[in-house]
Order: sequence, then C-alpha cells, then structure tokens
Amino acid sequence: MEKSKNNQNKISAGLLAVYLFVLTWIILFKMQFSFQDLHHFTDFRGINLTPFAGSVIVNNQIDFNEIILNVLAFIPFGIYISMVKSNWSFLKKIVPIAGVSLLFEVLQFIFAIGGSDITDLMGNTLGGVIGVGVYIVFCKLFSTKANKILNVLALIGTICIFALVLILKIGVIRYGNYG
Repeated sequence: MEKSKNNQNKISAGLLAVYLFVLTWIILFKMQFSFQDLHHFTDFRGINLTPFAGSVIVNNQIDFNEIILNVLAFIPFGIYISMVKSNWSFLKKIVPIAGVSLLFEVLQFIFAIGGSDITDLMGNTLGGVIGVGVYIVFCKLFSTKANKILNVLALIGTICIFALVLILKIGVIRYGNYG
C-alpha cells in the first residue's frame, strides 16, 4: 500500500512539472514555438494595480473571458499541489500558487511580454483555491483512491494538451493571426 502511494506521489509530481512547463509556455511564451514569433507580444510593459480595470476592460465593460481563463488555468495547480503536499494546510497550499502567479506577472513586466495585472493575480489565485477545494471534494468522495483517479484524469488531460500542441505545431490548426 505504501509503495502504491509513493508511486502515485511520483506520478503527481511529474504531472505537476509538466503542468508548470505548459503553464509557463502559455503565460510567458504566449503559446509560441519560437522566440521570433514572440516579438508580436514584446515591447509591452505595463502594470495595473486596480482590480478589474485596465486589460480586462473592453468597450467599457469587464471582459470576463480573460478572468475565467485565468481561473481555469490555475485550477490544476491547486489540485496538483494538494496531491503532492496533502499534509500541508490549506493556506500553505495557496502560498506557492499565489507566488507562482506573482512570479509570472513580474517576469512579464521584466521581459516586456505583456501587462502585469492584479486581476490576473487574483484570478490565478482563485483558480488555485478552487483546485484545492476540488481535491478536498475528491478525497471525501473517493477516499484513498482520490490521487489515483486524479492522476488518471490528469494524464488524459496532459495527453490531450500534447496532442493539441502537436496539431498546432504541424499546422493542421492555426492559433492566432500572427505571421
């Protein structure tokens, strides 16, 4: 039983690493496959410290799509951190989620690859909180099999993401209207 739990933790840690790699590719590299393609997103450096203002305002209305996407992008982080560090308190699990989100916002500013926005930080952290909540619910529903079930679901999701990236790379589907 202990060996099975250890194997599940290794799988969870590996999937967390893949997830963080993909998240970095999405947020910092804007899903581009080369640095030359990234130039469409560079030379923009801004900071918005007013929640629900700035980049989320489109035509004088809040663009909830961006907020929802930020929340959704970080839900897996909350699940993974809960799987890998199940003995941590709720608050201790949220700190690395908010920290990684803050790091992404700071790096976007430093490298001028997008706006640093407090709304993004809030949405990302909320996503992580939801992910921790999802993990708690899974544990209540599936008890000792929660990590195994979540690892299977995460592995399926990871395969789907890699398939999408491969499809994008070979050009079957084009993402964006850039060059």
